[in-house]
Amino acid sequence: MTTLLAAAVGYLIGSISFAVVSSWIFRLPDPRTYGSGNPGATNVLRSGKKAAALLTLIGDGAKGAIAVAAMRWFGPEFGLGEAACAAVAVGAFLGHLYPLYFGFRGGKGVATAFGILLAISPWLALGTLVVFLAAVLGTRYISLGSILGGIAAAAAAPFILGWGPLAGAVILMGALIVARHRGNLRRLLAGEESKLQLGKRVLG
Repeated sequence: MTTLLAAAVGYLIGSISFAVVSSWIFRLPDPRTYGSGNPGATNVLRSGKKAAALLTLIGDGAKGAIAVAAMRWFGPEFGLGEAACAAVAVGAFLGHLYPLYFGFRGGKGVATAFGILLAISPWLALGTLVVFLAAVLGTRYISLGSILGGIAAAAAAPFILGWGPLAGAVILMGALIVARHRGNLRRLLAGEESKLQLGKRVLG
């Protein structure tokens, strides 16, 4: 198995969109057709079905964690080390953003990135989660928590992981999370961003 093949496997795993899958299970509309149009847990929550949103959150996080954990566990048997692990992490993350199975229309990658961080470094994941929760609880803006969490993870990665491929993967994911939230950032600056409102339905 080569590093490139490992990255491809990560991409295929990451391409499973649990927002679409959970919506199908709970007989909800495709999350890409309402609300923000983003196939992620936050948009699924807008359907009013909290169980579907929770399944989306857990599934999207688990696929990132499983892809990286499997590489860290089995990779050494094939002579694959940190570089391959970083490649799988990036592959899984890009799979979520641009899923092969769903017309390359993916989510913003926050849950998947968190799962990847858990498999790479629980301490880095915990620190990122604290930043995310502090921002969301303080402002009720999930987008702001996601942006600040991505920045915090990218900034802390070199100090916790050292300057290497894994830190590079985390920095790249952080940058992509911020980029995927550029519309939210514009609305935040304009005071037009929607705040978290549990249980509010947006479906007709």
